[in-house]
Amino acid sequence: METTIAGYTMECDQAVKVLILGGTTEARALAAALDRVRGIETVTSLAGRVARPILPVGQTRIGGFGGPDALAEWLRDNAVDVVVDATHPFASTIGTHAEHATAATGAALLVLTRPPWNEVEGDRWTYVPSLPDAAAAITPGSRVFLTTGRQGVHHFASVDHSWFLVRSIDPPTGPVPSRMRLLLDRGPFDLDHESKVLADNRIDLLITKNSGGDMMRAKLDAARAASIPVLMVARPAAPNSAPIVYEVETAVDWLTSRLRGAL
Repeated sequence: METTIAGYTMECDQAVKVLILGGTTEARALAAALDRVRGIETVTSLAGRVARPILPVGQTRIGGFGGPDALAEWLRDNAVDVVVDATHPFASTIGTHAEHATAATGAALLVLTRPPWNEVEGDRWTYVPSLPDAAAAITPGSRVFLTTGRQGVHHFASVDHSWFLVRSIDPPTGPVPSRMRLLLDRGPFDLDHESKVLADNRIDLLITKNSGGDMMRAKLDAARAASIPVLMVARPAAPNSAPIVYEVETAVDWLTSRLRGAL
């Protein structure tokens, strides 16, 4: 079989198989980019936590693997050469599992993630290490815009001294605050939209995770413009052994460069 990778043509017996741990915009963009590269076969794995996920180009599997050993077995059974962890920056468990499984099987591991947000002049951020710490830091009587995803809302269920606007794609699971309005919506959102949400709901505190990237930054810009303080939950550390890239194009370059050397 003749293979062309980033302008290089070579002979190889079979396609190189890449498992993309996905569920993010970056993962979908990577799958679409690699779909145009001859000699690379991709499978994108989605955790299945969103009821109606946006499916990527190419093959897709939905559901967890059952732990690092089961993931390693899946990599062996499916002859995976490279794993790209392009999950949400706060999906630390699957990142740890991917590091274990690739070390056990010899597959390469690359982390594709969004660059974290950084404060600029006018921001009023307070960093907290976790969602429970964010809940404990809320000033009584606050009107809180909570944008940390449906799975973390239960950490705020016992905060009965404040009002919450909770935005998520799907309804939260488990306990929720007693004084809460639920807003089901999917981004990206622009500055005008976010400014209106803050004003219409008289928000005086924003709580968010440092997910990074450009798609969801408008809420931070709107909070800065309105001088609203932000409780920023710090992101977990990425796997120590894996190279990290912040752009889809860089991930494609990394993959094609590595694959050229292997073929």
